[in-house]
Amino acid sequence: MGIIGLPGVPGTAVQAVSPEIASLLGRAMEGRELTREEGVILAEAGTDALAPIAAAADEVRRNRVGDIVTYVVNRNINFTNVCVIDCRFCAFNAAPDDPGAYELTLEDIASRAAEAWRLGATEVCVQGGLPQEMEGFHYRDILRAIKGVAPGMHIHAFSPMEVVSGAEKTRMPLSDYLAMLRDEGLGSLPGTAAEILDDGVRRLLSPAKLTVGEWVEVVTAAHRQGIPTTSTMMYGHAEAPAHWINHLCLLRDIQKQTRGFSEFVPLGFIHWNTSVFREGMSRPGPSLEEHLKVHALARLMLQGWVDHIQVSWVKLGRDLSRRCLQAGADDYGGTLMEENISRSAGATEGEYLSPEELRARIREAGRIPAERNTTYQLLKVFSASGPE
Repeated sequence: MGIIGLPGVPGTAVQAVSPEIASLLGRAMEGRELTREEGVILAEAGTDALAPIAAAADEVRRNRVGDIVTYVVNRNINFTNVCVIDCRFCAFNAAPDDPGAYELTLEDIASRAAEAWRLGATEVCVQGGLPQEMEGFHYRDILRAIKGVAPGMHIHAFSPMEVVSGAEKTRMPLSDYLAMLRDEGLGSLPGTAAEILDDGVRRLLSPAKLTVGEWVEVVTAAHRQGIPTTSTMMYGHAEAPAHWINHLCLLRDIQKQTRGFSEFVPLGFIHWNTSVFREGMSRPGPSLEEHLKVHALARLMLQGWVDHIQVSWVKLGRDLSRRCLQAGADDYGGTLMEENISRSAGATEGEYLSPEELRARIREAGRIPAERNTTYQLLKVFSASGPE
């Protein structure tokens, strides 16, 4: 081990790293694609490699997308928390007879969408639990309700799990079901329900949920129907660093085939109110090092294929979001307006950030704020210093 300079990396980030790691980071900064085996070496590297990995990811970010950090003005609509899928990592789900169970009517959903439009939102993100009695065309009806009051609103809705449930209940082929949703106004699909794309870990976290193959089938079918999706990964529970790299490589392989992913969103596991943690089957969420390393590895492994890496401010908080922006991320997510799923698991960072607050946080990181739409078209670029 020795002090090794990394070309293009700020001097403050130079630490004692092995020649092998220095070489891998140098290759990544030159824009070369890292193999799975090379990614695992970085993922399993010790603490002394964290700062160089983060700094290399920040340099790749700068080369790929510049110094703009984007955000979207949106609203979350979690239309029901009633769910028959008992995921061990989730504290949002409720039985139909639970005192806290709720289900929004179509009128409720439309009212929230109309209010969001009046407040300047360009997107609503619509997801919910899976009630036993909900029929498959309900998702179509949600789209119609939103488009009826806000025709210009982009609807980012329905996880792959919800799509499979709807297709099964309507007995429609998956591709036909997705085409119907697209024609009714679905603009993009959240790439959630991914957790970790490893069937062994998934059986521990959510044995009744989609397999890896089923998740891949939904997102690739959506891409073929012209429906872009996000991509996500939940980390900090029962997975190992090699699982991160396998997950990222699978996403990269899909993107090479479909070009359908708009962004990648690392989602730190919130453990407090979850059964998988209470039963001793997971660790208590990610460490600081894991948060930074996952965001950095995403930038290094996905560069040139998925070039937008988002911080989840609800899960990370202000300071950690800023630090992840300095480790390869370039997007701050959305205003949300209401957020229920992370808070149910124990997140404490609130449910809404105003555009002004988002811009302030981006400037704290020394970057340039810009409002975008769902597909990363820039709507307005703001000054790096303010005031506005």
